[in-house]
Amino acid sequence: MTENNNHLEKARLVLETVFGYDSFRGHQEAIIAHTLKGKNSLVLMPTGGGKSLCYQIPPLVDGGVGVVVSPLIALMQDQVTALHQAGVKAETLNSTQTAVVSQSIEASLQRNELQLLYITPERLLSAGLLTILKTIKVTLFAVDEAHCVSQWGHDFRESYLQLSMLAEYFPQVPIMALTATADPRTQQEIIDRLSIGSEQVFKAGFDRPNIRYRILQKQKPHDQLSAFIQQEHRGDSGIIYCLSRKKVERTASRLTSQGIAALPYHAGMLPEERQNNQLRFLREEGVIMVATIAFGMGIDKPNVRFVAHLDLPKSIESYYQETGRAGRDGLPANAWMVYGLQDVVTLRQMVSQSLTLGDVQKQVERHKLDAMLALCEQIECRRKVLLEYFGEPIEHQGCNNCDTCLEPVATWDGTIAGQQALSCVYRTGQRFGVEYLVDVLQGKVTERITRFGHNKLSVYGLGVDRTRSQWRSIYRQLLARGLITVDLEGHGSYQLTERCRPVLRGELTLVLRKEQRVPQAYVGNTFRSGSVGRREKRLWEALRAKRWEIAESQKVPPYQIFHDATLVQMKDRLPRSNEQFKALSGVGDRKLALYGDQFLAVIERFVKSPDDKRMTETVVTTLDFFTAGLTVEAISQRREITLDTVYAHLAEGVISGVVKLIEVVPVSEQEVMVIEHAILESSNEHNQTLRGVYDALDGAYSYGVIRCVKAALQRALVD
Repeated sequence: MTENNNHLEKARLVLETVFGYDSFRGHQEAIIAHTLKGKNSLVLMPTGGGKSLCYQIPPLVDGGVGVVVSPLIALMQDQVTALHQAGVKAETLNSTQTAVVSQSIEASLQRNELQLLYITPERLLSAGLLTILKTIKVTLFAVDEAHCVSQWGHDFRESYLQLSMLAEYFPQVPIMALTATADPRTQQEIIDRLSIGSEQVFKAGFDRPNIRYRILQKQKPHDQLSAFIQQEHRGDSGIIYCLSRKKVERTASRLTSQGIAALPYHAGMLPEERQNNQLRFLREEGVIMVATIAFGMGIDKPNVRFVAHLDLPKSIESYYQETGRAGRDGLPANAWMVYGLQDVVTLRQMVSQSLTLGDVQKQVERHKLDAMLALCEQIECRRKVLLEYFGEPIEHQGCNNCDTCLEPVATWDGTIAGQQALSCVYRTGQRFGVEYLVDVLQGKVTERITRFGHNKLSVYGLGVDRTRSQWRSIYRQLLARGLITVDLEGHGSYQLTERCRPVLRGELTLVLRKEQRVPQAYVGNTFRSGSVGRREKRLWEALRAKRWEIAESQKVPPYQIFHDATLVQMKDRLPRSNEQFKALSGVGDRKLALYGDQFLAVIERFVKSPDDKRMTETVVTTLDFFTAGLTVEAISQRREITLDTVYAHLAEGVISGVVKLIEVVPVSEQEVMVIEHAILESSNEHNQTLRGVYDALDGAYSYGVIRCVKAALQRALVD
């Protein structure tokens, strides 16, 4: 008991001094204590819930090495780099490394110099590495993305099946399986395959309360997407998912033409191009990745402010996992989606025509798609449906952070309209898709309808009182309720199911949701809303600029220096000492030593600087970046403006006294005197333009430097 208490005390100390947090969240402490007792566990925790700390801390407490198994090389590299920032001895072994690098890491492992080793399942199971691990102290095996072990899961990987041998080869080493997305069936398969034991399951819950779920009907999807980004997420990082490579390219190109930094990512691109785009997304701020589902697993970027879907995901598991990449830092984020009937048809055809899925698995995939469609057509709280799908019922009726809670859906008695729609499917022979059926209902005169004689049916023209969009909505909801199905042969025609009989007989009232016509408006990014004052925005941008400068010099993503959540605390608390800075979430001993003085200097200058409201916002931003320590060149790169524009802004700062000339221009005091003389001479000759001074100095100094020296002269005259 005493040893366990000592372990927990040490774990709390590691949490504070290494990772910079003053307390554990949720089940973290219980999971760590359980592991330090040598016990296995299955950890179900939402993305951003702190899973990684559960397996990173035990090796730092108990010694030895923690072996983290992951299928995602990008995530492993990202986490290792972040751990280095915190002073942890971590490495990764993967297929992208040279033999020399791999051998060096294995040698460090044998010398007991590593605290954490990240590795793919294929590499772990190689005979050579297993032999090494047998000779050293292994604190735990952490199997991340554990849902990959399930053959019924949405992301099954063959290599994960072989991890069942870990319990046999290392019976004394605890196994921790972790996942953010697993339905009850998948959870049981993880337990069985990894020999964990059903009594050792920690369920932290699947809820992501900071994510706002919003699902809209497709009207003009690209216009809808553009409006969403422009109104709510201008300048934010985000991910946009599309079903096809062609749509990815088209969407990225269109956003780029609108001045939005968007990059494509799909399996059809060259590996080097994909890698470059991924690095830009990770290291730059305000970049949007437009991607197929090939992108995302392993992306640990915490300040993704939105995830958008331009097509329907194939299952709730996929939707939950993909939207979970937003708001990992706990700050507000959006999960936004548009979908239409054609999405359903396309996905069902893909399942039906798949050559790799067996009949049983195809049926499973159809059920998953049905559940996803039902979520879209839901008239109650979307979060409630999501959580119940993962076996987590909630007591409250609404979350107040999804579209159906914030703007309750209007419903109507659609029994008669539903009967008409179903009857049209039946009377046309269950051979046609939605567009043809709507043509019949609206009494359209077409060659095809005449040829089939459907202009003589009783349902012909029966639906002229409803718009085409309304009929599409009705059919979509009939499909979601399971009253009709899509032809499995892949022709996209609708067929009736047994479940439609009570509706056709009038035995069941059909309550449908009204089509949403009014665009939904929500408050976007906190730091762009009117509730945040100008000075707060200034400090926020200055802190981000300082973080960017440090990250650029180290060639690492900015969030590995500090998360947005830490910068928010700096902005709100205005720490003025090392002790106050250390109290911020995410500031450990090493980060305090590395970065504390630099960020404290930014805050100190901000607190002391006046807020000159005569200067424009763009000038103020440049001055804030400069006083934060960024060079003129770095400001030009960061803000995407010319060097002359930067100097023009700094000249205004010199006139107002915000910055001093000696801080701004890279010239000596004697050179300043030479420039001043040329300016005064130019004035006497009535040739006061900068060009005149530039020519008089034979082009030895830039216009920007001359402008700043002239500003200092003007200020001296005023004083």
